[in-house]
Amino acid sequence: MSQRWLFAADRGGTFTDLIGIAPDGVIHSRKLRSQSPAYADAAVAGIRQLLQLSDNQPIPSDQVSVVRIGTTVATNALLERKGEPTALLITRGFGDLLPIGNQARPDIFALAIEKPEQLYQQVGEVKERLDAAGEVILALDEAPIVERLQDWKASGITAIAVALMHSWINPVHEIRIGQLAAEAGFKQISLSHRCMRLIKLVNRAQTTLVDAYLSPVLLRYVNRLQSELGTIPLEFMQSSGGLADAGTFTGKEAVLSGPAGGVVAVAQRVDQHPQLIGFDMGGTSTDVCRYGGEFEFRHEVTTAGIAYHANMLQIETVAAGGGSILGFDGQRMTVGPESAGAMPGPVCYGQGGPLTITDANLVLGRLLQVTFPRQFGPDQRGEIDLQASRLALTQRTDEINRATGGNLSVEQVAQGYLQIANQQMAQPIRRVSVARGYDLRDHALVSFGGAGGLHAGELATLLGINKLLIHPLAGIYSAWGIATAARRHERERSLLRPFTSELLDQITGQFEQLVDELTPLFDPAQGALQRRDLLDLRPQGSDSYLTINRADYQASCSEFSKLFHHHYGYRVSTDNLELVNIRVEISQAGRVPTECRYPSLAYPFTVPTETSVYLQGRWQTLPCIALQDVSPDQSLPTPALVISDQFTLLIDDQYAAVGDQSGGLMLTRRCDDRQESNRADGSSAEADPVTLEIYHHRFMGIAEQMGVTLQKTAHSVNMKERLDFSCALFDRHGNLVANAPHIPVHLGAMGATIKALVSQGNIEPGCVYASNHPAHGGSHLPDVTVLAPVFAK
Repeated sequence: MSQRWLFAADRGGTFTDLIGIAPDGVIHSRKLRSQSPAYADAAVAGIRQLLQLSDNQPIPSDQVSVVRIGTTVATNALLERKGEPTALLITRGFGDLLPIGNQARPDIFALAIEKPEQLYQQVGEVKERLDAAGEVILALDEAPIVERLQDWKASGITAIAVALMHSWINPVHEIRIGQLAAEAGFKQISLSHRCMRLIKLVNRAQTTLVDAYLSPVLLRYVNRLQSELGTIPLEFMQSSGGLADAGTFTGKEAVLSGPAGGVVAVAQRVDQHPQLIGFDMGGTSTDVCRYGGEFEFRHEVTTAGIAYHANMLQIETVAAGGGSILGFDGQRMTVGPESAGAMPGPVCYGQGGPLTITDANLVLGRLLQVTFPRQFGPDQRGEIDLQASRLALTQRTDEINRATGGNLSVEQVAQGYLQIANQQMAQPIRRVSVARGYDLRDHALVSFGGAGGLHAGELATLLGINKLLIHPLAGIYSAWGIATAARRHERERSLLRPFTSELLDQITGQFEQLVDELTPLFDPAQGALQRRDLLDLRPQGSDSYLTINRADYQASCSEFSKLFHHHYGYRVSTDNLELVNIRVEISQAGRVPTECRYPSLAYPFTVPTETSVYLQGRWQTLPCIALQDVSPDQSLPTPALVISDQFTLLIDDQYAAVGDQSGGLMLTRRCDDRQESNRADGSSAEADPVTLEIYHHRFMGIAEQMGVTLQKTAHSVNMKERLDFSCALFDRHGNLVANAPHIPVHLGAMGATIKALVSQGNIEPGCVYASNHPAHGGSHLPDVTVLAPVFAK
């Protein structure tokens, strides 16, 4: 074993999770609030605690081998628009390109359109031009650039982004502007051919801006950490799920830094089940992913209204976490999207915060006061306040009953909020599975995060998943993924050429060039390098590509055909494919001790033998079981609360639970003919506020999945970017039930079309109907309404 500690931290919006692997291989952990007056940085404070150092005592470099960090610093800077003062240089005539953007309309029903605030403070047009082949048409005019750079420097601009037409194929002008900016004294200079060497100027310019805007913020955070850590090696988790040295970590790769650690950790459970859904419920949001043997990536990302390109793991996020605020609008009970965050936090934190999911779980007995660290109240040293949560929920219950004329109890309202949250969290799980062609019933749910164990069983039942896997470090599982992740970097290049056998032979040299760019980012002394060559292919004329492993021509075509059919449900000819991009990914196993073990130490609190929990519409006395006392293959009584020092797991009587070899649990759902009840009181057939919101999310989810499939398979840019279509559910009379956020004008027309078709009396099971009849709802001739009737017994 190493004679030094290894530390890994996941800095979330509410809590920072820290893992320390000691020289003897024992794993230690801490969970601290991400923001607190008691310390400047939660990760550093946790390291000092585990090393038993005082608050100001230096961290000895001879005791620590490496510190690995997943951070929300870049994400928060983007969300709050607190990045570096940045200016953009772009080819003449395109100065307004980013405000125009593409034709996408994020909130199509908004009466007052609010465009996202651009990241740059100044934009300058550059007199230059290349043609589509990269040949110089108009030489670079340097004098105006030098003058503008000097003016910007004097005005307080500190970061420069450069994005020129066709620089992805020939960066000669960008390189020269970069030299001029360096001579003018700028430290942060982002060039688009280095940030994203791909076609599409809008995405490339926006990606370069994100990099220039966020990288200095990240650098200051790195420097602040480095000043505390001295010469200790510092590595950061990238959105791609790979670690990078502090010196090579960039802003555009940092936006999903923390959640990526969770995906890496989920992948480690593939030996227990071949297909996995990761469910990470934290304090601010819930992140979900899917793993089926290989990591799934996406490259076009939108965060806070900014669409950019980055190599990110396929992670879906919903604003439903333990800190999600519980609301009531007079008719419907709502959960989120606003969060109480770390400060002030939920009501029970004792700092004047709002009512949240955490408060509801606490009032229902699912959370025990004793299991929380004493970090709350005005002095930051008290326990969470159950009575404050119950008082706030009592007041909300009175408000709901007055508005609706109902007679709900406090427990029913709290349970209703949890059911609504479960429905919201089910949607991103369906997006990473059902919407991508995967059957949820073939998966196991890996639940983690501080709040995950309280919702995992009900969520699995809702989704039809029969197996749950709980790791002994589930409460800090993303930090464990960061601790065990490999180093990984990727390079890519656009080609946009017809895919042929001859082309595959011709591009071998280009793959090797990308390898040469990546190799210097790794230290050969740290272990062997693994390489993957990838191809982005699409049918000619379409806009979305699928990524496959590089192979010979026939094998590549066959793999693409299978993948396309899996995603979109129909087959496409491989005779006219287009090679969009080539990619090379190189990884290197991380420096992780191979013989780690979990400590058999007493928890910092006494686990009670039993507790009272509101479950299935009534208060029940449940046994409390300390996770560390569960042996491999030991069967647990259910229902029960399983308590760890970092999380609590609620197991209802629908599950059989046994200990597994890792020190965690495996839950298997028993066969049961009982139907899930979605009503707050389990009996009323009335559309109470809970039922109303639950079915709202269910029907909206179906309509949205229809739209995703239509958008991905469309050839028309008008459909792909403007979403010039509508998907909706109607009842048997043609009345609207739910619609996805697409084009409003179609909705009234679709209802009229359905009514006309139904009135003809020839709607048959298994048939699909298409209509553009101008007297039966056809709004204009190019529009076609497609109706697929569903017959329910």
